[in-house]
Amino acid sequence: MQTWSNRATRSARGAALVLLGSTMLAGCFDGSSSSSGSTEPELNTNLFPADGKLEATIRRTEGGVPHIKADNLKSAAFGHGYAQAQDNVCLLAEAVVKARSERSKYFGPGPDAGFGVGLNVVTDFSYKAQKIYSGAQSELPTLSDESRALIEGFVEGYNRYITETDPATLPAECRSQQWVKTITPVDLLAHYRIVGQYASGNSFATGVAFLAVPPNVSPAPNPVTAVGASDAVEKLQQDVVKTASASAQSVQDFSDTGLASNAWGIGKTMTEQGRGALLANPHFPYTGHRRLYETQMTVPGYINVHGAGLLGTAIPLINFNENLAWSHTVTTSRRFTWYELVLKDGDDLTYIKDGQEKPITVETYQIEVAMPGMADPLVLERDFYFSEYGPMIAANAINPQLPAWGGNGALNSGKRIAMTYRDANANTGGLLDTWLQMSLAKNLTEFQDVFKNCGSTLWTNTTYADDQGNAFYIDSSSVPNLSDKAAALVNLRRLQPSYAGLFDQGVTLLDGSKSIEDWVETECGALTTYEQKPKLLRTDWVQNSNSSHWATNPSEFLTGYSPLYGDENAPINARTRLGIKMLQNPMDSGFPSAPLIAGQDGKFSAEELIGVIWNNRAWYAEQLLPELRNRCNNVGNTPVDGRDLTTWCQTLDSWDGLYNLDSKGAHIFRVFMANYLSEIDSDLTKPFSPADPVGTPALPNTENAGTPEDTMLQALSAGVAALESQGIQPADELGDLQYYRASGGVTPDSGDTPTFQMVGIPWHGGDGNIDGAFNAIGVVGSPVAEDTRLPRIAPSTIPNTAGLSDGSDGVDGWLMSRGTSWHFGLEFTENGPEAYGLVSYSQSSDSMSPYFKDQSQMYSDKMYRKLPFTEDEIAASLVTNGESTISSQ
Repeated sequence: MQTWSNRATRSARGAALVLLGSTMLAGCFDGSSSSSGSTEPELNTNLFPADGKLEATIRRTEGGVPHIKADNLKSAAFGHGYAQAQDNVCLLAEAVVKARSERSKYFGPGPDAGFGVGLNVVTDFSYKAQKIYSGAQSELPTLSDESRALIEGFVEGYNRYITETDPATLPAECRSQQWVKTITPVDLLAHYRIVGQYASGNSFATGVAFLAVPPNVSPAPNPVTAVGASDAVEKLQQDVVKTASASAQSVQDFSDTGLASNAWGIGKTMTEQGRGALLANPHFPYTGHRRLYETQMTVPGYINVHGAGLLGTAIPLINFNENLAWSHTVTTSRRFTWYELVLKDGDDLTYIKDGQEKPITVETYQIEVAMPGMADPLVLERDFYFSEYGPMIAANAINPQLPAWGGNGALNSGKRIAMTYRDANANTGGLLDTWLQMSLAKNLTEFQDVFKNCGSTLWTNTTYADDQGNAFYIDSSSVPNLSDKAAALVNLRRLQPSYAGLFDQGVTLLDGSKSIEDWVETECGALTTYEQKPKLLRTDWVQNSNSSHWATNPSEFLTGYSPLYGDENAPINARTRLGIKMLQNPMDSGFPSAPLIAGQDGKFSAEELIGVIWNNRAWYAEQLLPELRNRCNNVGNTPVDGRDLTTWCQTLDSWDGLYNLDSKGAHIFRVFMANYLSEIDSDLTKPFSPADPVGTPALPNTENAGTPEDTMLQALSAGVAALESQGIQPADELGDLQYYRASGGVTPDSGDTPTFQMVGIPWHGGDGNIDGAFNAIGVVGSPVAEDTRLPRIAPSTIPNTAGLSDGSDGVDGWLMSRGTSWHFGLEFTENGPEAYGLVSYSQSSDSMSPYFKDQSQMYSDKMYRKLPFTEDEIAASLVTNGESTISSQ
């Protein structure tokens, strides 16, 4: 542990140095598995095979879950890489193209019509400026032996599948495509750098960094050599700038990552076995690189862990082992800060800090672009600009009210400024070390040591339970360490409406003219240490559903932390309120009624915990449905906004208040809430109280209640109008209206039309934000799978309906494509962990795979799997011909 600790500290300090304007380092990898060519004077046979031969046994159990067993960590990762490639090769290959800034090279500049023309050019350049690939080249030689074993093994497993598989037999999305090829450790590490920045720099990669140029400088890239189709090139230059501008303006909330989750750690006083229990419920996209992939990795005598991780990660991330379990939720903490630089008079490339001149440096990058009608790729070139903190950004591209480069400062009024940012997750060399050490931990102390030794889960909280009955929460994300004075300045500035508005959008603006606002160095680089992180240890319960740390358990509020961790004594979201309500009242079935979440004894078992997810309770129904029913009864058949609501209200009167497939009325309440939410803050009469974060705010205004002027009834009428426009009836069941239906089948930016790849599967659950449902699902309107250029069928939706399709392109109802994904309930027993769960969208993105939709149907039918962990459990769940052994020689 001490050796790893020293590496982690060195890595964190190295991360800080790389951020301080480091130049791009050249690297060369020939496609072999060796990352650095370094020797191993003392070979650790837990990590590497003594004879250099990799060998892994892959046993597939129900749902296609691979249980990988090997004699060393590199061989286990070898099996993991092979299995992931079998199930998701196109997604993995596209992730590498993205990380190498080669989308334009293989897919062209971007869609040839509509939004996104030239988008590939924008992102390719932006990832170069963010040092995604060059940073990985620099970082690779610094990796621990553990990370090297995982990355090299995974790469060799992926490459083994690529080399032995006929390209013509690959899924349609990447069949016979030249961009599907063997990869290097640098490629995989570069992908991790993008993953690390999902909740930070990723927001700047589609336009904000690209548009950052000094006054009178065009952001359009220039061709390196003369080209024949000059008109096409000139148009591309114009389109690229337009797309970058439109994309930048579309980012309005930097705290919205499109990711959410619920997690409960249950202590010994509230479990049937008197040990710990865990509810894990990530809400992630069903498409693209953020899909979670379930696996078990076993090296006898060293590691045995079962869980799921994002595609491409060489070890699962949301896991359990024999003694402990944990899940993650996206935190409210901030992983980046903006800096306002005061420019030197008459010089746009020099800024003043503490009275000293500092240079804005320039780096030149090139990308290749496949252009229609051109035999050779077009080579484009662009200058990008950097401060000591990182890339420059065009804040005014997001909001014209923000200062442009050379404009009047927000913090330094009357002075010319430029904007830049610093990213706490710009370097992710310790990513695998953190999760490996968590997976190796045998008790709470060892688990906590991971974070005491500067481990980071990048952009998530961690919620934990163990076989000793401990329940533990920590915001384990990467958070900049501000001095007390800088933190106080942030809190003071938040009293100003303009600064508060920016802060509420997820941006922390600091003054780059004063070093007092720089991040402060610690043993963890310039990030907060374990002692500074919000955390809570209980024997009853801890929880998080994406609200801030402060109300983890209202019996013991957490306050006094850096403002960069999130608001304190502030309202919590609907899922958090419902979750806490259920934990505080495990014998309460809710309103109108649902199964008791902890049975007759009020204590949780593993099966009862997954039942908590699937009971489909929703906060707003429990809070507002009785009042809405009363107002419906009072208004009778009197029209509201010209609409008779009688039959719709009658359905609400008999609705069970849940979001099950057979629920009648859930769809009506959803569109009511989608309209009422815009009024709810001003309409509720009982204000928020920090002493009662679950019960407040509450109580709708009774003025005009039950009349056509009633705010609630007007919201209901507006929602009903949308349902009527689609021919949806009051008595329709929810399962007939919302469904999961995967689509695709075409290559990136080909111009071909994607198709549905399955019959729609009815989908239970509700929208986490609109319905306030704990089992949160939702609609995504992107025409490509998340984080990719792989086309999918995107619904055109009606405003204020939580994503109801408008009927165009053959899409109706609510087409769900995010939410509850890898999820399980677990309890520790005298025989070890007992867990039940599913991957809702199934293991494979290949429509021809038997594991493409099998678990999806199980989710629809509420038929969970027992998650095999022991050798006997794995053998009992093995599918036909489910065992194979692969080797590297």
